[in-house]
Formats: sequence, structure tokens, C-alpha cells
Amino acid sequence: MTQASSFRGIPRSATALLGAAFLAACLQGPTVSETGTIVGNGLAPAGAPPGTCWGKIPTPAVVETVTEQVLVTPAKINTDGTIATLPVYRAESRQQIVTPRTDRWFEIPCPPAFTVEFVSTLQRALQARGQYTGPVSGNMDDATRRAVLAVQTAAGLPSDVLSIETARDLGIVAILRTP
Repeated sequence: MTQASSFRGIPRSATALLGAAFLAACLQGPTVSETGTIVGNGLAPAGAPPGTCWGKIPTPAVVETVTEQVLVTPAKINTDGTIATLPVYRAESRQQIVTPRTDRWFEIPCPPAFTVEFVSTLQRALQARGQYTGPVSGNMDDATRRAVLAVQTAAGLPSDVLSIETARDLGIVAILRTP
């Protein structure tokens, strides 16, 4: 009996539903926890405030190769103090992590805020600062992302994903005040 024949008797629609359920389990997107924090797929750092959205920049680990000389055979010394045979060394190399991999988290506007009006306002704010020369379309296109990247890189955040801090600096998101 072949593998294909083992599915005989099962309607194609049932087989398709089983396959779709399996794919859905594998591709499950982020969910919202009981506290309102977006979780799943690493979309929020531990302890993130409820109802916030986050972006991250992974920083790769810094690894260096360390080479050491290891003594294989020690030198043989004659009774008069002269060297009979020289010592034998072997070079051993190993990789050593100098700085571990880290994730740099930054808060971003949540997707419901990314309306056509919001992106149009972002494009106008970037135009006013000479960073965006494209049309005000309300579309988060490549030119808009490049402008966001330029502004944020100058501020020390090399990402084309708009951060809350940059949005506040551009004057398009309200600055929260503590009473």
C-alpha cells in the first residue's frame, strides 16, 4: 500500500482542512495577553506595559578567535644545564564570545494608529525637515521608510520602523505628561 493510497476514503476537503489547520498552527501570529501586551513571535520585551507595541533591532554577537600555544613535550635539560631537546608546542584556536547577542527594543505606534492620515502627517513632517521629497500619499512606501531611517539613524536608532520617540520628536504623536 502506498502513502497516497492511505488517504483514500478521506474526502479531499477534509484533507485540505487538516493541512490548513497544520499551517495555521505553524504560522500563528502574535496574540494579545490578558494584560493587553502584544505577545508571541518576540513582539514585546518582558515587562512591556499593557497595550503597547514594540520593534526590535537584533545586535549580533561579537566573536573573536583566540590562538594559544600549548606545550606538547617539555624541553629536556642536561645535568650541566644545557638544553638536550627543545620543547614542542602546538597552536590551539578557539572561538570566544566577546559581546553576546542582544535585542534593542523600542516602542512603536500600534498598527491601528497607522492610518492613511497618520502616514500623510508623517510624510509632511519629514518633508518639513528636508528628509522626504516624495508625494504625500499616505502610503508607507520605500521613500518614506528611507526618510524615517535617516532621521532615526541620526538620533542613534538605525531602523526604518517608526519609533514612538521619533514620532513625538516630529510632533505627530502626543507627548505623555505625568501629573
